[in-house]
Amino acid sequence: MGADSLAYLELELNLPSFDFKIHKEGGKLFIFDVLRKKFLSLTPEEWVRQHITRYLIEYLDYPKSLIVQERGLRYNELLKRFDVLVMDRHTRPFLLIECKAPAIRLTQKTVEQVCLYNAKIGARYLGVTNGVQHICMRREEKEGRYVQTRNFPDYILG
Repeated sequence: MGADSLAYLELELNLPSFDFKIHKEGGKLFIFDVLRKKFLSLTPEEWVRQHITRYLIEYLDYPKSLIVQERGLRYNELLKRFDVLVMDRHTRPFLLIECKAPAIRLTQKTVEQVCLYNAKIGARYLGVTNGVQHICMRREEKEGRYVQTRNFPDYILG
């Protein structure tokens, strides 16, 4: 792993900084995931996923127990994986977030990807982030469309 491949660790994200447990083993870096309680390979996308997860927990008071990371879902005949899904207290999908590496630009295609996943999941809110830019949306059920919001939603207890 060359120095250039770790440049994302120096990049200032548009999220608070956190004190992560990181260790090196066999020339690879690993980061401790507080939800899965294990070390994961530290890729650029994982760096963003860990930041957004900690942000939801520590700044927006989302309950750890209702956050799911990297689970598979079947869409048509394809097996896909979502990045972060927050459930409400009734275990209904509340917020679905797709994470990209900091170097990946967020485009219409990125937004369409999370909307495609949500057609199967049915979350009320969607987010896409590369750690630098965030796109947040709310599903308007009556109109059958998504409306962009300024921020990730506050966690709703209901």
